[in-house]
Amino acid sequence: MSFTRTLFCLTGLLLGYAFSSPAQILQPFNPDSALLDIVGQLEGTPLTLDQARQYSAQTSPAVAAAEAALAAARGAVRREGGTFDPQLSLSWRYTDQKQPTASFFAGASVLHTLQADGGAGLQWTLPSGTMLGASIDASRLNTNSSFAFLTPQYTTSGQLTLRQPLLRGFTVSARKNLVNAEQQFAAAEARLAQERLALATLVDLVYWDLYAGERDYAVQKLTRDRAAAFLRDTELRAQTGLIGPSQVANARTFLAEQEILLLDREEQLDRLSDQLAIVVGVRPAAGQKRFKSADQPPDAFTVGEVDTLVREALTRNLDLRAAKAELDARRTMASAASWEALPSVDLVGSIGGSGLSGSPHDVVFGSDTLRTTVSGGLSDALRQAVNRDFPNWHVGLEVLVPIGFRTGLGESDRLDAEVAIAEQRYVQAERILEAEVRSSCRELMHGQQRLSAARAGVAAAQEQVRIGLIEFQNGRSTAFELVRLGADFAVAQQRYSQALVRSAKSAATLRQLTSGAYDPALSRQ
Repeated sequence: MSFTRTLFCLTGLLLGYAFSSPAQILQPFNPDSALLDIVGQLEGTPLTLDQARQYSAQTSPAVAAAEAALAAARGAVRREGGTFDPQLSLSWRYTDQKQPTASFFAGASVLHTLQADGGAGLQWTLPSGTMLGASIDASRLNTNSSFAFLTPQYTTSGQLTLRQPLLRGFTVSARKNLVNAEQQFAAAEARLAQERLALATLVDLVYWDLYAGERDYAVQKLTRDRAAAFLRDTELRAQTGLIGPSQVANARTFLAEQEILLLDREEQLDRLSDQLAIVVGVRPAAGQKRFKSADQPPDAFTVGEVDTLVREALTRNLDLRAAKAELDARRTMASAASWEALPSVDLVGSIGGSGLSGSPHDVVFGSDTLRTTVSGGLSDALRQAVNRDFPNWHVGLEVLVPIGFRTGLGESDRLDAEVAIAEQRYVQAERILEAEVRSSCRELMHGQQRLSAARAGVAAAQEQVRIGLIEFQNGRSTAFELVRLGADFAVAQQRYSQALVRSAKSAATLRQLTSGAYDPALSRQ
């Protein structure tokens, strides 16, 4: 027989002795059925701990929000990574223009031009901060000017450009947003994993609270039932003149108090069931107003070396990992800001070429007829630009010096301060985590002793009631004293219930604090 079942037997036996008449004491009494029947007859939908965990994982708003935050962080990484993707640009424009002229050299009294411009370019920013560009532009011009040597005329130009920041930290500044996004993504991953673990821990805590609440209700109901039996026995004794009316009044007062306490326990049980329903995200079956626990907490756990668990927690705790990732992200931005506070010095340069072709036309100027040697189509002009038949290039430096440096230095100071704040918060989180781990370990290490002490308290209360019953039967004790002893026994039983679930709750908390390094399932004795 398990210890819990044995305790149920002792409770039923004790309360049977405490609130039964002498004739009833001599009759056979089944203490096992007294408390177990009450728990078994409780209305509600049975729910195992594993079922509660599964329901909560499927319906938790906190987990869903953490998953959405992770998706947002993943999107931020993708966005910032796209900064270093090449960008292709295309343009095209057509112009039809008629312009009246008063100059002989315009070639027409109304100059009519038809022009089509087009271009394509490729821009690429490298992780080093280098900005590269390649572009080619072409123009086709038709005009009615009598002085136009080429109609249509094709003009092209091609160019490769380079801009390299020299004092902006190279990769530090260029990659700061991407690195920051990657570190925020790592933090979001850790938070999601920790949120799932925290949810499982919360389910465990609420579940064992419900288990203890059911036991407390059963003890209170049995106490109320025995108080009613004790009142009947006291009234019979008063009718025979063995005791006075004051003792009957004491018994009635005790019964009324137990009735109120029973209602309080029932309301508490409903509240605990509602809390569990909120956590798991489902309601009891139709027609049932509450859940019922279907599992029992383990009797004891092993802890191991406390310092080892503390080190495991400091290394594996996912909340700390998330805080560390956020700290690294702030450091990244602060490091980039220190470079960006410097003057801007950029190396710029380009190489390119031009092209010209078209359909030649004779131009009559006075008595002379002029003709250009240039001819060809658009492809010829493009070939000239690409082959750099008519080359061009330039190189230079562009310097921008902010007067006072207040903007850059101010931003650097602000980010450095945020790094200092994040560092201190991280240190504080480590200290709090260590304190919580050590506290949970102490509770687990004292779990057996706490259960033994609670068990001894139940046995002592049982003995007190037994002695008080004998003294009451012999006229050396009053009903008031006897009901007080019965109430003390109920309190002792409830304290044992709390001691029984406290170790299970501490083990679940320790699993969360160590992010799974401590496994309650493997530490049960």
